Amino acid sequence: MARRNAASPQLGLDLAPGAGAVQRLCGVDEAGRGPLAGPVYAAAVVLDPKRPIRGLADSKILTAARREALYEKICERALGWHIAFATVEEIDSINILHASMLAMQRAVQGLAASGVVPDLVQVDGNRCPQVAYPVEAIVKGDALVKAISAASILAKVARDRALMELHVAYPQYGFDSHVGYGTPQHMAALAEFGATPHHRRSFAPVREALAQRPLFTAMVAAAPVTEDIAVADAGIFAAAATEAATQLGTFLPPEAS
Repeated sequence: MARRNAASPQLGLDLAPGAGAVQRLCGVDEAGRGPLAGPVYAAAVVLDPKRPIRGLADSKILTAARREALYEKICERALGWHIAFATVEEIDSINILHASMLAMQRAVQGLAASGVVPDLVQVDGNRCPQVAYPVEAIVKGDALVKAISAASILAKVARDRALMELHVAYPQYGFDSHVGYGTPQHMAALAEFGATPHHRRSFAPVREALAQRPLFTAMVAAAPVTEDIAVADAGIFAAAATEAATQLGTFLPPEAS
């Protein structure tokens, strides 16, 4: 089911062409709105109808092993794909909803910059990022639209991998198991050690932890991420979006560039 939204600074364009005219359908989804730590990731994917991928589904219902396997197939078979994120600093500055929109916008911009320009963008949920292409929101799109399912898998796997790197620097917090979500294990670690620089200070449990204890800094640095993927990720996370953009391919919106 599609819900088209009127144009606004965050809701994109109501210019979706007829289904028959669509040649490059771009699916977009995010991962990581709810966690207490780490960036929010997003991916944009244009699938190749000549190279179908079996098993695409909402990433949340797939096992980690299945997501990893599908991730590799998507990267190999898609016409184009791009992964981006919005930093913890941006989440705290503009709120998690707007940061999610920003990450999705960057993913679409990165896809187009690679030479794969969509003629329709479909986004999971009921809101759309501001992009330069026709865009519409699809409620439960990650279960209904294969390109959105693929985007949800790329975003989820990329974020989970980044949180595994964060675990190397902060093993006390158990990021390898909860990937930043507010589980009992994570809440207990916040109470015992306090928050790290990678926690979202705009989230209430993190604010409460900071009120009780000073910021916890890592004793060892995480190994840099060196995989050959189109992810705006340098080591654990970039300190600012501008730095990330100049290093590894995140595309800043015009107003921020």
